[in-house]
Amino acid sequence: MSDVRYPFTAIVGMADLRLGLLLNAVSPAVGGVLVRGEKGTAKSTMVRALAGLLPSIAAVDGCRFACDPAAPDPQCPDGPHTSFGSHERPSQLVELPVGVAEDRIVGSLDLERALAEGVKAYEPGLLAKAHRGVLYIDEVNLLQDHVVDLLLDAAAMGRSYVEREGVSVRHAARFLLVGTMNPEEGELRPQLLDRFGLTVEIAATRDPAERAEVVRRRLAYDADPAGFAARFAAQERELAEHITAARELLPKVELTDVALRQITAVCAAFEVDGLRADIVMARTAVALAAWAGRVEVLEEDVRKAAQLALPHRRRRNPFDAPGLDEEQLDRTLEEHSQPEDPEPEGDGPGPDGDGDGGDGGPDGGGGPESGGPDGGGAPEPFDGGTPETSAPESGAADPELPAQQPVPAQHPSPARESAPVAAGDPYRTRLFTVQGTGHGAQGRRSPAETTGGHTIRARRPQGTLSRLHLTATLQAAAPHQVARGRAGRALVLHKDDFREQVRQGRESNLVLFVVDASGSMAARQRMTAVKGAVLSLLMDAYQRRDKIGMITFRGADAELALPPTSSVEVGAARLESLPTGGRTPLAAGLLRAHEVLRVERLRDPNRRPLLVVVTDGRATGGRDALARSQRAAALFAAQGTASVVLDCESGPVRLGLARTLAGLLGGSAVSLDELRAEGVASLVRENHANHANRTNRTNRATTTSIASLRKAA
Repeated sequence: MSDVRYPFTAIVGMADLRLGLLLNAVSPAVGGVLVRGEKGTAKSTMVRALAGLLPSIAAVDGCRFACDPAAPDPQCPDGPHTSFGSHERPSQLVELPVGVAEDRIVGSLDLERALAEGVKAYEPGLLAKAHRGVLYIDEVNLLQDHVVDLLLDAAAMGRSYVEREGVSVRHAARFLLVGTMNPEEGELRPQLLDRFGLTVEIAATRDPAERAEVVRRRLAYDADPAGFAARFAAQERELAEHITAARELLPKVELTDVALRQITAVCAAFEVDGLRADIVMARTAVALAAWAGRVEVLEEDVRKAAQLALPHRRRRNPFDAPGLDEEQLDRTLEEHSQPEDPEPEGDGPGPDGDGDGGDGGPDGGGGPESGGPDGGGAPEPFDGGTPETSAPESGAADPELPAQQPVPAQHPSPARESAPVAAGDPYRTRLFTVQGTGHGAQGRRSPAETTGGHTIRARRPQGTLSRLHLTATLQAAAPHQVARGRAGRALVLHKDDFREQVRQGRESNLVLFVVDASGSMAARQRMTAVKGAVLSLLMDAYQRRDKIGMITFRGADAELALPPTSSVEVGAARLESLPTGGRTPLAAGLLRAHEVLRVERLRDPNRRPLLVVVTDGRATGGRDALARSQRAAALFAAQGTASVVLDCESGPVRLGLARTLAGLLGGSAVSLDELRAEGVASLVRENHANHANRTNRTNRATTTSIASLRKAA
């Protein structure tokens, strides 16, 4: 692979992404960029190319933390820097691998030397290396949540903290944060999305001419990287100079009261939580003005800032698609495009007192300084236009579709397919867990040994010692102090004395849904309730950081509708479009699930599965259909797979087939009514109330008896 970076100016299209990256290069305080897009859209190529445009930095000689000679960090572990030399070096691009450990990010302490020798032997991590450069996280949505939290906290505070076993190290960590992700592989939760300043949605162009140019340039680069880069060297220099000029202009840009009011009005109109969006929009609008070579923020800057800073902050639940209503944005900007009337009440010259300004502006009528286009704006390659966000998907079933007649339960026939029906509203569900203690990735579902959580015991280190169990270490070393010739107060420690903490937290699981979509489930009201229940379980899986998969069975066979993935949104979309009808091949659904779990155990043996079967328990498709489904269920029981059957049977006469299936699986059965967490809570409250009433009655009876005895005495 060539060491020559692909030139930034050679990338075709994707104006919004280029603009978002350049704004952060001008003003890192904007807070970074999250790039969302399908695979193969040059996300990584563009981020790596950006690093070559950043100005070089001056660093203190011998400082591993790249301290600025003009203002060295007073808390630098390599300091204090009193008299020093300096050198120029390029800005660093630090790439964070998906499987990175926390110690590699923040740095690691040699605990053995710290205890035995009393020295702070600290090895800097990737945050120290990225200081004053670019930190690039590819597939940020696949990182563990606690790692993403740590990175975003450092980016927000500009400092990294290492606090372990009484040893404290802190150093500056200011960097341009860029994350890329493919939404098909799972979303970031809203709290983490909010920590990225800007977000950009990208997709490959559908224009054949543009696609041909992309391929032509890539082939030319692969054939001669140095020669290809030389073709764009002049444009690269010009763009780098433009970044430097915009950085110098940035402190002179004025954020007017009109622009600030537009920013806050837009954030309020779109009901954005918190105030981070307002601050990010203000910083972005100022950076846009500096990039365009202006010293005043205009309405067009506010509009573009909203398009970059707000879409990912509009999500209310995991299944909402990011987006922005352009008409609402235009209305809000227009309503607040005039300066406020300085008079507190209606004694001013406005004849009508109604409204929004009237002739309150000193220039009369329309406020030309904010209403007209600016004309001399940003350079052509980066002026963007509106972002290419996709239209919102409807997802809801057509209310005009005729209702499908239900198939008789006893003699289901391969009836024609029923149109998909909409899911009911999601709700909070009961918590289902896998029994025992696992060792999977951190999550919020089942008990497991994890890097977080509370300490449950100590053990000998397995690999590098990272979490010292101080008490256990001292207990292991204490009996040997006389034999080791201890003199003075210090303990004599050997390597075999050290013990590490074993912590118990919670892990994420693979939740595999097996959904009955046969004719016996086709009644519209019933299927709406069933889909609402599965949607609620999907939301629960999202909140608990699980992977999910979905198998549907109907007609003659079962289908893997969703291979195991972290993208709960895709699961919700597949569920919404799920048709129903036909026979009930329950055995085929269970056997397909058994095969999927077998493959997943090979891929990720530490991730424990939870099987959720959504059915009324009926099985059709031959005389031995029920017997075959029972034999298939016994396979899961033999392997000890945790399972739950969501019993969808309804009506006054119930056969109890789903509960029989749950017994064969070795799991539990839950009805639709029992699934709601509120129902369980009310049942517990009712039991507590009944118990309290019984206790009160007993106490009153006892008191009466004692009073009677005293009276008799």
